[in-house]
Amino acid sequence: MDHDRQKLHDRALAYHEFPVPGKIKVVITKPAETADDLTLAYSPGVGEPVKEIARDPELAYRYTGKGNSVAIISNGTAILGLGNLGPLASKPVMEGKALLFNRFAGINAIDIEVKNKSVDEFITTVECIADTFGGINLEDIKAPECFIIERELIKRCHVPIFHDDQHGTAIVTTAGILNAVELQGKKIEDCKVVCVGAGAAGIACSDFLIKCGAKKENFFMIDRHGVIRSDRPQYNNGEKPRFINDAGPRTLEEALKDADVMLGVSGPGLVTEEDVKEMAPKAVIFACSNPDPEVDPAVVSKLRPDIIMGTGRSDYPNQINNVLCFPYLFRGALDVRATCINEEMEKAAMNAMRDLAKEPVPEAVIKAAEVDHLEFGPDYVIPKPMDPRLLKKVSKAVAEAAVKSGVAKFPLPEHYMED
Repeated sequence: MDHDRQKLHDRALAYHEFPVPGKIKVVITKPAETADDLTLAYSPGVGEPVKEIARDPELAYRYTGKGNSVAIISNGTAILGLGNLGPLASKPVMEGKALLFNRFAGINAIDIEVKNKSVDEFITTVECIADTFGGINLEDIKAPECFIIERELIKRCHVPIFHDDQHGTAIVTTAGILNAVELQGKKIEDCKVVCVGAGAAGIACSDFLIKCGAKKENFFMIDRHGVIRSDRPQYNNGEKPRFINDAGPRTLEEALKDADVMLGVSGPGLVTEEDVKEMAPKAVIFACSNPDPEVDPAVVSKLRPDIIMGTGRSDYPNQINNVLCFPYLFRGALDVRATCINEEMEKAAMNAMRDLAKEPVPEAVIKAAEVDHLEFGPDYVIPKPMDPRLLKKVSKAVAEAAVKSGVAKFPLPEHYMED
């Protein structure tokens, strides 16, 4: 282990251990100092809201914390870039997600790690506890099981279900790509797009890009066996068949020739210098493999300064970070008590991010980003995670879309109307 890696290792472990183990805790919201307080908090006073909720389950939102709570649930089968290490090993990540929900959107989130033997067992477990919460964020579940799990839970549960590795990644990535394509003077419907990676993120990003204008006939998805085509049926399983494209390319190298957009959600070093040279003028590369992208940004900058690039890393411009999306998506959904998170809400979140990137950046955000200047352009196509304007702009857009699309139980809250 080199010096920098060892230093990060030591600092990260110390961060998680001290001053107390873990990153989250439960805090009380009501006084509990006197005998009268306890009479109201527990027996016999607690019986009154119990009877009210039994009479009308919707009153759980009035008398409990359900309406501002999200469960972050994982079975640990696809932890970050580390793979299937089991549910307990996923707990630091899920606690981290809970921290982000609270820090950026004031949502009370709790992590739940499920030790399941089958997909059906996992689905049943989540279904049985879902009504405890205002929403469910699924996390770090491997493909193709994640697709089955999310679809089935959406059918069975009465609160919003959202797999962030799929849809959060897709929303943020698409916002960045569309802004980058615009800066390059192109339209996504005219672009040749190559997605390197056919896992949960690759499938979801590809679906969403196509919903937002990319043409299927110009879209090429790559897995470890090459371009997804009809003449390789033994490899076309799960979600892949709908991305079949027989229009020429068979390999990654062939697909990247004259490509306008490359999205990488796969692994490090898969794209060569020659591949970069062969891409179209004023191309866009989002190489999101972490910690090492599909191609080194320094190489791209040297070979093709005309290319706009994004990565999943915070030490390069244009970081694709899901924290730009999921706290605010749930905030908006919870604030109007949406019954689901639909395509209209996802597109609203994406467009709000796009628009915010084009606005003047407050000095406090520039300082927090530790840069000298931020302005919509090749090195700033998407907002920074520490931008406080995201809370209102993205959440409001999501809430408005929920109301307009008919999945909200409540109207838009008054605080969204304030400047």
